[in-house]
Amino acid sequence: MKPLSMDGLNKITEAIIGAAIEVHRHLGPGLLESAYRECLRYELLQGGYKALQEVPLPLTYKGIKLDCGYRLDLLVNDAVIVEIKSVESLASIHEAQLLSYLKLSGGKVGLLLNFNVKMLKHGGIKRLIN
Repeated sequence: MKPLSMDGLNKITEAIIGAAIEVHRHLGPGLLESAYRECLRYELLQGGYKALQEVPLPLTYKGIKLDCGYRLDLLVNDAVIVEIKSVESLASIHEAQLLSYLKLSGGKVGLLLNFNVKMLKHGGIKRLIN
């Protein structure tokens, strides 16, 4: 993960949230997570951000890197992890998943986005810090 100042991370997370709101405005709720991920990635790329999807996240166990199947939905500018959901409501397990990804990667900030809501800014966005 790329070390950035909190100001730099805040700028990236603001851009991601803006792009997510744009995607939600056009698509609305009810689609698969993969559809939202692709559209969000497109918006971020159009905005000049580096956005990688399905990034493998190995687990280091006793000094050995093991591929346990963990994948980051999006990694933006090598600094912010975005976990995308399309569920009735976010649960503590979703937050735990993102926090685990932050710990495993050494990242500082992640966004948990639930697109299955009426308005994204009302309960569909959680910003987590490691």
